[in-house]
Amino acid sequence: MYTVPWGPDPTTDTSAEAQNKKWGYWQNRINRASLVMLTEQGIVTEEEADVIAKAQIAAEAIQAQPNAEPINDYLPLEKLLIAECGPMASLIHTGRSRQDIFATLWQARLRLAMLDFTQSFNALRLDMLNLAKVHTKTWIPAYTNGVQAMPISFGFYLWAFLESFQRDFERIKQAYPRINQSALGSAVLANSSWPLSRERLAELLGFDAPIVNSMDSSQVSLFDIPLEASGIAANVAVRISTMIQDLAQQYSQTRPWFLLDSSAAYSSSAMPQKRNPGILMKTRIKASDVIGANQVAYYRAHNLPLGMADHKQSVSEDDACVFVHGVQMLDLMRLTLTMIRVNPERALEELENDWTCTMALAEELQHQYRVPFRVGHNFASAIVTVARKEGYFPKDFPYAIAQTLYRETAQKFNWAECELPLDEKQFRLSLSAPYVVETRIGLGAPNSESTQKGLEKIEKSILSDMDWLASKRQQLIDADQRLDELFTKLIK
Repeated sequence: MYTVPWGPDPTTDTSAEAQNKKWGYWQNRINRASLVMLTEQGIVTEEEADVIAKAQIAAEAIQAQPNAEPINDYLPLEKLLIAECGPMASLIHTGRSRQDIFATLWQARLRLAMLDFTQSFNALRLDMLNLAKVHTKTWIPAYTNGVQAMPISFGFYLWAFLESFQRDFERIKQAYPRINQSALGSAVLANSSWPLSRERLAELLGFDAPIVNSMDSSQVSLFDIPLEASGIAANVAVRISTMIQDLAQQYSQTRPWFLLDSSAAYSSSAMPQKRNPGILMKTRIKASDVIGANQVAYYRAHNLPLGMADHKQSVSEDDACVFVHGVQMLDLMRLTLTMIRVNPERALEELENDWTCTMALAEELQHQYRVPFRVGHNFASAIVTVARKEGYFPKDFPYAIAQTLYRETAQKFNWAECELPLDEKQFRLSLSAPYVVETRIGLGAPNSESTQKGLEKIEKSILSDMDWLASKRQQLIDADQRLDELFTKLIK
């Protein structure tokens, strides 16, 4: 992929595995599973199964030839089987329709796309965690309404996003059992007269279970389940774009507190001073692609009667490519994190050039000397008003003026203690970003100890989530192996 905003990015698949497991692959797997189940149920005899299985192997060999046209429909595959063993081959289609075949292969591809997305998502979370660990004492400004609000650490900032991403992973875990269900065996939509085992078909293809209602399985579920999955990717994309926008806003300053590795910024063709943050823009573009693709899927699904084809594969690689864009977005975000070069001294200077700690000044007066918060708040606000008018900063604001402003504020509120109780050292300390951050003590506070504990908890969650993903992938590998073993046994 390009790391500059222009250039033709390939819109292919979520992984090499997904690239190899398209329509033809899944139709062959579905055929194998169907033949095993039909034989087990006594619908197809062992002798018939032997003939059809050999024809299936021959058909797969033809499809595997270098210049073979990919098969995107069931009927061309059936023609290959009939060419090998005659019309007996159509027995494999007993109790089935393209409706349940296609629904099943879309579910299988969605399942893999979601696992591939989760793989990249876990990798990003781990990279972000490692970066946060390094910066638990890198003090930076946090913003509300576009202006400095409170000092925090960069590690704390990343921890906030990690907590949010943890919720996304919970959404993935909750959605996956709904994604990993099979439509196979429900025929057009109302089953057939054959005693098929839909449970066995689901098991053979690595699904957790069939979707019980046969109309739901191949018609209704294809509205809500893919949209739920794509919505998770779009949800992640919103947070990615938010983080990128935060970084881009800093980068636009004359002296930003972070820079990008030179390989992530490109120069202007006309202005020699420019170092454009290409990786930031490209990642934000890709996040927008995810959100846009999700909307395409919704638009294609809305206002349709059942049985239409408009929406049924809209989130897949063949159409809106929600998860293809999603994996690319996550990989770009990982690359962005490796290219961030934080300047802690400049970040602290940014804080010291504004009055971000003044709320803490009011709290200090209340906490140490029982001064009502509103008195302290008005006192701190008066300091900022004078400072901005006269050009003072926290480090050089005259202590004598602070004393006068406190006296005037106390009189305004009829507060008995009119003398500023903080000496000059305490006054300066209460306006110091490191002191302010380290004295925030509530649950989930930004102080370094709290942040470290929060990151330790996140790390345990990520490691557990990686185990969950590995178990789901292994489940599919095991199902593939079992199906091939059972299919091979059909051949005499």
